[in-house]
Amino acid sequence: MILVADASALIALAACNSLPLLDAIFGTVWVPETVYLEVAAADKPQAERLRQYLQDKVRPVNMQNYVYLDAFADAGETAAMLLYKELPADYLLIDDKRGRKVANINHIKTIGSLGVLLQAKRAGLIPLIAPLLSQIQASPVYIGQRLIETVLELASESKMQPGFSP
Repeated sequence: MILVADASALIALAACNSLPLLDAIFGTVWVPETVYLEVAAADKPQAERLRQYLQDKVRPVNMQNYVYLDAFADAGETAAMLLYKELPADYLLIDDKRGRKVANINHIKTIGSLGVLLQAKRAGLIPLIAPLLSQIQASPVYIGQRLIETVLELASESKMQPGFSP
């Protein structure tokens, strides 16, 4: 399978040391140059970890293609959607709710960082999601409380398990 990644979900997975799960689940991971430059900037959280992980996963994007966008699309999201269509990829890794809606309009299958963690647990690649959620919450990445509760419920875990601290 081929996964194309956008910045926010990569940062979330880097915050909980879970980037290798992408390779284990999807096999092939690509990012557009624009996304790489965004996450690898020195002032970005997890920049060094992301530079190392993405060093051989960067692809140029043919900007002559098109996708439907809204007025708020950023350059990274746009390039990731274009690369998804160009390859064609199986999934777009994206956490931004608005970006996921735009991807849906373009018939792009999406998965978020927490969806990756759920798949990893179901595949036996990780024993628990709760400790990883705690690491993400301790980072600058924002995840809504309702989403956390839903993910823990889907993973058959609870906030009371060892390793979880809001």
